[in-house]
Amino acid sequence: MDYKVMKKVLEANEFLAGDIRRLLAEKKTVMFNLISSPGSGKTTILEKTIPLLSSKYKIGIIEGDVETERDAQRLQRFDLPMVLINTHGACHLDSETVLSALQEMPLDDLDIIFVENVGNLVCPAEFDIGENGKIAVLSTPEGDDKPQKYPLLFRECKLVLLNKIDLLSVVNFSLSDFCEDLSTLNGSIPILEMAATSGMGVDEWLQWIEQAVQEEREAWLQETNC
Repeated sequence: MDYKVMKKVLEANEFLAGDIRRLLAEKKTVMFNLISSPGSGKTTILEKTIPLLSSKYKIGIIEGDVETERDAQRLQRFDLPMVLINTHGACHLDSETVLSALQEMPLDDLDIIFVENVGNLVCPAEFDIGENGKIAVLSTPEGDDKPQKYPLLFRECKLVLLNKIDLLSVVNFSLSDFCEDLSTLNGSIPILEMAATSGMGVDEWLQWIEQAVQEEREAWLQETNC
């Protein structure tokens, strides 16, 4: 019985995720879904990203959290369109809540939307929200075994941001083991080493975003011309 219920939930979620994909394609807006454990540095990464990227792109934020407005408050100073979703216990965002958030945003005026998902490596990877790419964020203090322990996210993501790389010498993290495990799950996945607090790796992250946006726009153009 539980399996059947879960299957129906996922099927309903997939249906709305398709609606989101069509909406984003119509508006030519690219949406990235940042997924990580709590404390990996997602909000700090966005704090470093937004001021450098906003000169070229119009950006919106969907901020997901179980409770509080604290992460959203940190991003308010950038004066961007932002919707806060408090899940009140749920461990992920789903396509229904994200679609509702998108309907509150000025999509005609946005190039990129960053979704900061609820801190969790499991459930957010299972629920498609119609994004153009999942971004896995991992910090070195969490340990190098996460790809093997939580494989779904690392199989499906388009990029891994390995944050807090500046702590590598003082934490129990084997970079070689991490890369080897990741390659067995997703051999083509790029890994960007980052220390977001100091700004290390941010330029490479911005280059990746620009390339990803360009590729999505080219794909939309090809679909239009078919």
